[in-house]
Amino acid sequence: MNAQTSMVEQLLSQLQGAPMAQIASQLGADQQQTESAVGAAVPMLLGMLGNNANQGGGADALFGALMRDHAPAQAQGFGGGDLLGSVLGSVLGGGQSQGAGSAILGHIFGGQQQQAESSLGQASGLGGGNAGQLLTILAPIVMSFLANKVQGSGLDAGGLGQVLQQERAQTQQQGGLGGSLLTSMLDQDGDGQLGAGDLFKLAGSFLNKR
Repeated sequence: MNAQTSMVEQLLSQLQGAPMAQIASQLGADQQQTESAVGAAVPMLLGMLGNNANQGGGADALFGALMRDHAPAQAQGFGGGDLLGSVLGSVLGGGQSQGAGSAILGHIFGGQQQQAESSLGQASGLGGGNAGQLLTILAPIVMSFLANKVQGSGLDAGGLGQVLQQERAQTQQQGGLGGSLLTSMLDQDGDGQLGAGDLFKLAGSFLNKR
């Protein structure tokens, strides 16, 4: 990963233009509102993946899923836009990736999926239904992007976990809408701090998902 450019920034850059317009059209929202929501959703998704990867066996499980379910198409090259267009087209067309998106969200958020959709919907103005649809669209895109990063950088499970944890920390440090939503999701007991109780709940949630 480029030291100057985070994965969040890289993926958001690739989603600008036609992909963002397609997503906005699918949601029935204006492009500015969609950009704001996507700008919050991407760091939240990557941050939660980073949190999951930090749990026992989490990085290995994520690495296995990326290589099994999201790596075959990587030869097209995500950066060229072919893969992005393919994944986005499949999701927007109601193809296989749409169902995959729902399944991915279940693994990422566990029992917090409804909370994630509601929080994103309120913060962005999209509403819970549209926010849920947006997360379903973005989930397979994020996973394909990660698979490309793993293969392109030669990362193993440990390296993937380390990179994702750095992304999570950076997102929380930078704040903004995405950072606030991520911190809210990680703060299980609602006290505004990430303490031992939160970590035990997160670990239990992760183990229940496996």
